[in-house]
Amino acid sequence: MKRYYRVRKSDEFPDIMNYKRFYSCPSFTLYSKPRKEDHARIGISAGKKLGKAHIRNKVKRQVRMMCTEIYHFDEKFDSVILVRPNYLKENYQNNKKYLEMLYKKVKI
Repeated sequence: MKRYYRVRKSDEFPDIMNYKRFYSCPSFTLYSKPRKEDHARIGISAGKKLGKAHIRNKVKRQVRMMCTEIYHFDEKFDSVILVRPNYLKENYQNNKKYLEMLYKKVKI
């Protein structure tokens, strides 16, 4: 996922989350906020309940890969994906289906 498709500044995360438009499933919670710019951006957050740093980094890499396969980035909204601890109980394909389901809800 390219750098300009990511939400990177720490003060933008609460701004998107405080917009209070969110969708959730067992593995993820997806917050979204409309945007005036050209393309969509995604921020990924994995809390310490998931495990140690190497596990959280692995999970974020997997979610980033899911996003490149699912998102088209031509929409005009920012998203923050919170990874829940149930992510580790499911396999990659099920988690990808969950994320795709949330993405479709946001587009509607």
